[in-house]
Amino acid sequence: MILNRQTGGQSGSKILRGFWFITGALALLAGAIGIFLPVIPTTPFVILAAFAFGKSAPKLQAKLEANKTFGPIIAQWKQSGAIAPRYKIMALAMMAAAFGLSLYAGLAAYILIIQAVCLSCAALFILTRPNGTAVLPGDRAAESTGK
Repeated sequence: MILNRQTGGQSGSKILRGFWFITGALALLAGAIGIFLPVIPTTPFVILAAFAFGKSAPKLQAKLEANKTFGPIIAQWKQSGAIAPRYKIMALAMMAAAFGLSLYAGLAAYILIIQAVCLSCAALFILTRPNGTAVLPGDRAAESTGK
């Protein structure tokens, strides 16, 4: 991908900017839903949204980073690449559930192997990130412990 320095890091092509904008909007929507539905992890979607908006709409990226709900998550990721332990556990549990559903559905062995390799790599990435302390609204467990 070629970055155009004159546009502040935006992708030069209108098609690429459109792709990144749609990706950012969908990721932000999923992250916002994740605040209310514990089965959807918020943190990775918010980080993806900030990245995508950085490629397509830097003003939206700046608004997202200044947001009192999502800003701390992005700042913590940018500063140290950290993911809060609660969200690590949630992500790993969802990966295990997805793989379990694939087993239950009786998918072909080659599909299960590909899925297992991909999920294992994603899990390894998550587990090797430093622990963060980001607290989202509705995260009563972290609020009650003062984290």
